[in-house]
Amino acid sequence: MVGRPGSEDGPRAPITIGVAGGSGSGKSTVVRRIVEGLAVPRVAVIHHDAYYRDLADLPFEDRAKINYDHPDSLETELLVSHLETLKAGRPVEVPIYDFSRHERLAETRTVRPASVLIVDGILILALPALRSAMDIKVFVDTDSDVRLMRRLRRDIEERGRAVETVLRQYALTVRPMHVEFVEPSKRWADLIVPGGGYNDVAVDMLVTKARAILAG
Repeated sequence: MVGRPGSEDGPRAPITIGVAGGSGSGKSTVVRRIVEGLAVPRVAVIHHDAYYRDLADLPFEDRAKINYDHPDSLETELLVSHLETLKAGRPVEVPIYDFSRHERLAETRTVRPASVLIVDGILILALPALRSAMDIKVFVDTDSDVRLMRRLRRDIEERGRAVETVLRQYALTVRPMHVEFVEPSKRWADLIVPGGGYNDVAVDMLVTKARAILAG
Protein backbone atom coordinates (compact mmCIF):
# COMPACT_ATOMS: atom_id res chain seq x y z
CA MET A 1 0.00 0.00 0.00
CA VAL A 2 3.01 2.31 0.26
CA GLY A 3 2.97 5.34 -1.97
CA ARG A 4 -0.60 5.06 -3.22
CA PRO A 5 -1.11 7.79 -5.79
CA GLY A 6 -4.12 10.04 -5.97
CA SER A 7 -6.10 10.53 -9.11
CA GLU A 8 -5.02 13.06 -11.72
CA ASP A 9 -7.93 15.29 -10.66
CA GLY A 10 -7.57 14.87 -6.91
CA PRO A 11 -4.95 15.14 -4.17
CA ARG A 12 -2.46 12.41 -3.45
CA ALA A 13 -3.68 9.98 -0.81
CA PRO A 14 -1.98 10.43 2.58
CA ILE A 15 0.54 7.91 3.84
CA THR A 16 -0.35 6.11 7.05
CA ILE A 17 2.32 5.08 9.57
CA GLY A 18 1.46 2.64 12.34
CA VAL A 19 3.62 2.63 15.48
CA ALA A 20 3.09 -0.39 17.74
CA GLY A 21 4.91 -1.81 20.76
CA GLY A 22 4.29 -2.75 24.34
CA SER A 23 2.97 -0.37 26.96
CA GLY A 24 5.83 1.93 27.96
CA SER A 25 7.99 0.95 25.00
CA GLY A 26 8.53 4.52 23.79
CA LYS A 27 5.92 4.76 21.04
CA SER A 28 5.11 8.38 21.87
CA THR A 29 8.77 9.35 21.56
CA VAL A 30 9.03 7.63 18.19
CA VAL A 31 5.87 9.41 16.99
CA ARG A 32 7.19 12.78 18.17
CA ARG A 33 10.50 12.24 16.40
CA ILE A 34 8.74 11.22 13.18
CA VAL A 35 6.70 14.42 13.27
CA GLU A 36 9.79 16.52 13.98
CA GLY A 37 11.86 14.73 11.34
CA LEU A 38 9.29 15.02 8.57
CA ALA A 39 8.71 18.71 9.24
CA VAL A 40 5.68 18.81 6.95
CA PRO A 41 2.75 21.21 7.47
CA ARG A 42 0.08 18.61 8.11
CA VAL A 43 0.55 15.49 10.25
CA ALA A 44 -2.40 13.92 12.10
CA VAL A 45 -1.68 11.69 15.10
CA ILE A 46 -4.35 9.32 16.41
CA HIS A 47 -4.00 7.09 19.46
CA HIS A 48 -5.72 3.70 19.39
CA ASP A 49 -6.37 3.92 23.14
CA ALA A 50 -8.70 6.87 22.55
CA TYR A 51 -11.08 4.25 21.16
CA TYR A 52 -11.69 2.20 24.29
CA ARG A 53 -15.33 1.19 24.23
CA ASP A 54 -17.69 3.47 26.08
CA LEU A 55 -18.82 1.54 29.17
CA ALA A 56 -20.15 4.50 31.13
CA ASP A 57 -23.35 2.57 31.81
CA LEU A 58 -21.38 0.20 34.08
CA PRO A 59 -20.51 1.04 37.69
CA PHE A 60 -16.93 2.29 38.17
CA GLU A 61 -15.99 -0.86 40.07
CA ASP A 62 -17.02 -3.00 37.09
CA ARG A 63 -15.26 -0.74 34.59
CA ALA A 64 -12.07 -1.05 36.62
CA LYS A 65 -12.16 -4.84 36.21
CA ILE A 66 -12.21 -4.79 32.40
CA ASN A 67 -9.20 -6.24 30.58
CA TYR A 68 -8.14 -3.12 28.71
CA ASP A 69 -5.20 -4.88 27.08
CA HIS A 70 -7.40 -7.27 25.09
CA PRO A 71 -8.35 -6.32 21.50
CA ASP A 72 -12.06 -6.59 22.33
CA SER A 73 -11.79 -3.63 24.71
CA LEU A 74 -11.23 -1.25 21.79
CA GLU A 75 -13.71 0.02 19.22
CA THR A 76 -11.28 -0.66 16.39
CA GLU A 77 -14.02 -0.61 13.78
CA LEU A 78 -14.59 3.08 14.55
CA LEU A 79 -10.88 3.85 14.19
CA VAL A 80 -10.76 2.05 10.84
CA SER A 81 -13.79 4.05 9.70
CA HIS A 82 -12.11 7.28 10.82
CA LEU A 83 -8.95 6.46 8.87
CA GLU A 84 -11.00 5.80 5.75
CA THR A 85 -12.78 9.13 6.23
CA LEU A 86 -9.51 11.02 6.69
CA LYS A 87 -8.02 9.40 3.61
CA ALA A 88 -11.11 10.54 1.70
CA GLY A 89 -10.32 14.12 2.72
CA ARG A 90 -12.91 14.64 5.46
CA PRO A 91 -12.38 15.45 9.17
CA VAL A 92 -13.36 13.11 12.00
CA GLU A 93 -14.32 13.46 15.65
CA VAL A 94 -11.97 11.29 17.71
CA PRO A 95 -13.16 10.19 21.17
CA ILE A 96 -11.50 11.54 24.30
CA TYR A 97 -11.01 8.87 26.96
CA ASP A 98 -10.69 9.51 30.70
CA PHE A 99 -8.24 6.87 31.93
CA SER A 100 -8.77 7.74 35.58
CA ARG A 101 -12.52 7.05 35.29
CA HIS A 102 -12.39 4.39 32.54
CA GLU A 103 -14.96 6.20 30.39
CA ARG A 104 -15.29 8.42 27.34
CA LEU A 105 -15.89 12.12 27.78
CA ALA A 106 -18.82 13.83 26.12
CA GLU A 107 -16.53 16.06 24.05
CA THR A 108 -14.42 14.86 21.11
CA ARG A 109 -11.24 15.99 19.33
CA THR A 110 -11.48 17.14 15.74
CA VAL A 111 -8.80 15.64 13.50
CA ARG A 112 -8.51 17.06 10.01
CA PRO A 113 -7.10 15.42 6.86
CA ALA A 114 -3.32 15.53 6.54
CA SER A 115 -0.58 14.38 4.22
CA VAL A 116 0.67 11.98 6.92
CA LEU A 117 -1.49 9.96 9.32
CA ILE A 118 0.25 8.38 12.32
CA VAL A 119 -1.56 5.80 14.44
CA ASP A 120 -0.01 4.43 17.62
CA GLY A 121 -1.11 1.72 20.02
CA ILE A 122 -0.05 -1.57 21.55
CA LEU A 123 -2.36 -3.68 19.36
CA ILE A 124 -2.42 -1.98 15.96
CA LEU A 125 -0.27 -4.66 14.31
CA ALA A 126 -2.21 -7.48 15.97
CA LEU A 127 -5.43 -6.53 14.19
CA PRO A 128 -5.72 -7.29 10.45
CA ALA A 129 -8.16 -4.45 9.77
CA LEU A 130 -5.66 -1.91 11.10
CA ARG A 131 -2.61 -3.55 9.55
CA SER A 132 -4.18 -3.33 6.13
CA ALA A 133 -4.73 0.41 6.63
CA MET A 134 -1.00 1.06 7.22
CA ASP A 135 1.57 1.97 4.59
CA ILE A 136 4.51 1.71 6.99
CA LYS A 137 4.31 -0.59 10.02
CA VAL A 138 6.69 0.02 12.94
CA PHE A 139 7.25 -1.95 16.15
CA VAL A 140 9.08 -0.31 19.05
CA ASP A 141 10.90 -3.10 20.91
CA THR A 142 11.95 -2.30 24.49
CA ASP A 143 12.98 -4.51 27.43
CA SER A 144 10.15 -5.48 29.76
CA ASP A 145 11.71 -3.99 32.90
CA VAL A 146 12.05 -0.61 31.19
CA ARG A 147 8.46 -0.79 29.96
CA LEU A 148 7.17 -1.62 33.44
CA MET A 149 9.01 1.29 35.06
CA ARG A 150 7.70 3.72 32.46
CA ARG A 151 4.13 2.44 32.82
CA LEU A 152 4.33 2.64 36.60
CA ARG A 153 5.49 6.26 36.48
CA ARG A 154 2.87 7.24 33.88
CA ASP A 155 -0.10 5.63 35.61
CA ILE A 156 0.81 7.12 38.99
CA GLU A 157 1.69 10.64 37.80
CA GLU A 158 -0.75 11.09 34.92
CA ARG A 159 -3.68 8.81 35.77
CA GLY A 160 -3.74 9.04 39.55
CA ARG A 161 -3.45 5.32 40.22
CA ALA A 162 -1.92 3.58 43.21
CA VAL A 163 1.27 1.53 42.89
CA GLU A 164 -0.49 -1.65 44.00
CA THR A 165 -3.24 -1.17 41.41
CA VAL A 166 -0.77 -0.65 38.58
CA LEU A 167 1.30 -3.69 39.52
CA ARG A 168 -1.78 -5.89 39.90
CA GLN A 169 -3.07 -4.84 36.49
CA TYR A 170 0.36 -5.48 34.98
CA ALA A 171 0.45 -9.02 36.38
CA LEU A 172 -3.15 -9.94 35.57
CA THR A 173 -3.65 -8.41 32.12
CA VAL A 174 -0.82 -6.26 30.74
CA ARG A 175 1.90 -8.90 30.69
CA PRO A 176 -0.32 -11.84 29.61
CA MET A 177 -1.85 -9.80 26.77
CA HIS A 178 1.59 -8.59 25.72
CA VAL A 179 2.76 -12.18 25.43
CA GLU A 180 -0.39 -13.30 23.60
CA PHE A 181 -1.01 -10.39 21.25
CA VAL A 182 1.58 -7.61 21.27
CA GLU A 183 4.92 -9.41 21.11
CA PRO A 184 3.86 -11.80 18.30
CA SER A 185 2.57 -8.88 16.24
CA LYS A 186 6.06 -7.56 15.54
CA ARG A 187 6.41 -10.16 12.80
CA TRP A 188 4.13 -7.90 10.75
CA ALA A 189 6.39 -4.86 11.17
CA ASP A 190 8.29 -3.35 8.26
CA LEU A 191 10.74 -1.84 10.73
CA ILE A 192 11.58 -2.86 14.31
CA VAL A 193 13.01 -0.07 16.47
CA PRO A 194 15.07 -1.65 19.29
CA GLY A 195 15.51 0.29 22.51
CA GLY A 196 12.74 2.83 22.07
CA GLY A 197 12.55 6.29 20.58
CA TYR A 198 16.19 7.24 20.95
CA ASN A 199 17.46 4.76 18.39
CA ASP A 200 18.69 7.42 15.97
CA VAL A 201 19.54 5.06 13.13
CA ALA A 202 16.15 3.35 13.07
CA VAL A 203 14.20 6.61 13.41
CA ASP A 204 16.27 8.26 10.68
CA MET A 205 15.61 5.31 8.36
CA LEU A 206 11.89 5.60 9.02
CA VAL A 207 11.81 9.34 8.41
CA THR A 208 13.88 8.97 5.23
CA LYS A 209 11.47 6.35 3.87
CA ALA A 210 8.45 8.49 4.69
CA ARG A 211 10.02 11.52 3.02
CA ALA A 212 10.72 9.46 -0.11
CA ILE A 213 7.08 8.40 -0.30
CA LEU A 214 5.90 11.97 0.18
CA ALA A 215 8.27 13.17 -2.55
CA GLY A 216 7.09 10.45 -4.95
